[in-house]
Amino acid sequence: MILVGLTGGIGSGKSTVADLLRERGAVVLDADDFARAAVVAGSEGLRKVIERFGPEVLGPDGELDRRKLASIVFADPAALSDLEAIVHPQVRRMFADGIQENLDTQGIVVLVNPLLIEMGTHRDCDIVVVVSTSIETQIARSVARGMDESDVRARIAAQLPLAERAQAADVLIDNEGTLDELQHEVDVLWHELQDRAAAPV
Repeated sequence: MILVGLTGGIGSGKSTVADLLRERGAVVLDADDFARAAVVAGSEGLRKVIERFGPEVLGPDGELDRRKLASIVFADPAALSDLEAIVHPQVRRMFADGIQENLDTQGIVVLVNPLLIEMGTHRDCDIVVVVSTSIETQIARSVARGMDESDVRARIAAQLPLAERAQAADVLIDNEGTLDELQHEVDVLWHELQDRAAAPV
């Protein structure tokens, strides 16, 4: 098994890269999916979130209103730290379970995590891939998805700068161009990963 850490800031296109790798045969474990699962209605995680942030972070359906919670935590580093203390242990456990399931295979397992480096998870990976783009592009893409520009800027400010992410990268994917250009970069990466997975230990 080859363990690939994939990270990048909001709007960088890491989810698109993950989808392209999945299409090529990778097993993708996504921290955002795990973080959502950790706080579904009725979960211990959601109970702790309500205990810390109050019932106003719930939607009418009893599920977490993620946008409302995000507007709180990305404006307050202490609140963000408290949320991470609730969610991160669950995300780590789900990652560990997913890795364990694929441990004895020749598969390529991709951990998609915007906080890969902040959580220290990159140290467990065979290859760290960072998707890079300009802040202007991050904002434009996120706003096009329906986010408020002020919220996007707050998230970017709370995340590790690209220069620091790049220092931890084995592969830097530039996603400033077209989808065709990104496809080509992912193809190159995929062939490299396949070669590594097939190499004798």
